[in-house]
Formats: sequence, C-alpha cells, structure tokens
Amino acid sequence: MNGKRSTFLFSALVFGFAFLYLPILLVIIYSFNEGKLVTVWAGFSFKWYATLFSNQGMIDAAWNSLRIGVLSATLALAIGTPAGLVMARFGRFKGRTLLSGMVAAPLVMPEVITGLSLLLLFVTLEQLVGWPAGRGMTTIVIAHTTFCSAYVAVVVQSRLSGMDISVEEAAMDLGARPGKIFFVITLPMILPALLAGWLLSFTLSLDDLVIASFVAGPGSTTLPMRVFSSVRLGVSPEINALATLIILAVTIMIVIASILMVRSDRRARASRATSGT
Repeated sequence: MNGKRSTFLFSALVFGFAFLYLPILLVIIYSFNEGKLVTVWAGFSFKWYATLFSNQGMIDAAWNSLRIGVLSATLALAIGTPAGLVMARFGRFKGRTLLSGMVAAPLVMPEVITGLSLLLLFVTLEQLVGWPAGRGMTTIVIAHTTFCSAYVAVVVQSRLSGMDISVEEAAMDLGARPGKIFFVITLPMILPALLAGWLLSFTLSLDDLVIASFVAGPGSTTLPMRVFSSVRLGVSPEINALATLIILAVTIMIVIASILMVRSDRRARASRATSGT
C-alpha cells in the first residue's frame, strides 16, 4: 500500500513539474530556432537574439520595465515594512481593522478595478493640483507601489509573527534602545523576508500589464505592453528569445536570493545558539 502511494505521489510530482516547466523549456529551445515559425524546428541559430537586440522599441520597453520595477519594489519595501511591523507587533489598537483591510484590499481587488480607480485618481489630482502632469513613468511607479506594498506588508508580518522574540527581549533587558534593537537584531533576522518581499514586488511590477495599461502614457510603454501588442499579430521567435533572457535573469536573481537567505538563516541560528548558551 505504501509502495503504491509513493508511486502515485512521485507520478503526481513529475506531472506537476512537467506541466509547469515543460512549456518554459520549449520556449527556450525554440528561441534558437532558425525558422520564423515557432512550432517548426528549422535548425539552430542565434539570429533571433540579434534581431531582438536590434529592436530599439523592445529594448526601450525593457529598460522602462526594469526602472519601474526597481523603483516600485524599493518604495513598496519602504512602505510595506513599517505596515507589517505595526500589524505584527503593536497588538490591538484603534484603527487596526481598517489598516488590515486597506492592506488586504489590493491583494483581492481585480486589476481592472485597481487600474481604473488609479486612473481616475491621477486625472482628478492633475485637475486639482496639476500633479502628476499627464500619465507616464511616475504614475506607473505610484500605481505599482500601491499594490506591491500590500504584498511586502503580508510577507513581513508573517515573518515577524513567527519569529522568536527572546533575543529582542534579552537586548531590552540589557538596556538597548528600541531603535538599536531593530537595526541590530530585528532587521538582520527579517532580512530574508525583506528580500523576498522586494523580489516579489519587482516580479509583480515587471509582469503587470492591466494596471500599467490604464496609467501609462506616451513614451512609458512597458515590456508586457510591448509584448502583448506584438503577439496579437502572431508569436515570433524574437519573443521566445526575450523570454529566455528574462528566465535567465530571474534564475540568477533567485540563486543569489537563495544564497543570501541561507546565509542569513545560518547567522540567525548561530545568534540564537549563542544567546541560549
């Protein structure tokens, strides 16, 4: 019975991974296809990568997305971290329910509603105070920061809620100030959560199409918008080459983040072991 169960679980695992990663593998393989048809192999070639790097419109859209992603993720980290800290450590306080609802709203709100509401907000602000003047990079960064902050807050809150606070309490007993405790003890311990929140925000910003379509303007076309407008006329191996480069970049970021998280966890365990002795 246990053997049949193990076989079933292993088969389900293999099927699940194949379902997730086989299409990605096919995209990578066909990015080196000589022919223009993405479903017919015509030989090995790098010509679609050369075509991609000569496409100035695609390169500009990629740089726009990277700049927006970095700015949005950084601002979301700066806003979401205090929100997660408040929800995890401040207990019951007046307005906690409202704050929790405001944090959870972007997580469940349809992107069409979010994009439309932000567009109306920007139009109203422009009419009242003259800022932001039109739609562009600034409005996209603000929009992405708005919904990415909620994800950072949830990640940080989960990390703080499950964290052992005995080290912080020991530092307080020894006379350390709250600010020093946060920067010397709490911040290094939640660093993996901060890194995960930043990477999640960057990925969500880089991947967003719906919200950016509402709040973007001339000269602020993002990569998903550019790709979407291209694939409506048919998928080109150039898009496969672009997807392969993105997969490579994301893989490198994941490996670096994993190494940093493992090192941080080791330091945290060593610190707990030292304090326990």
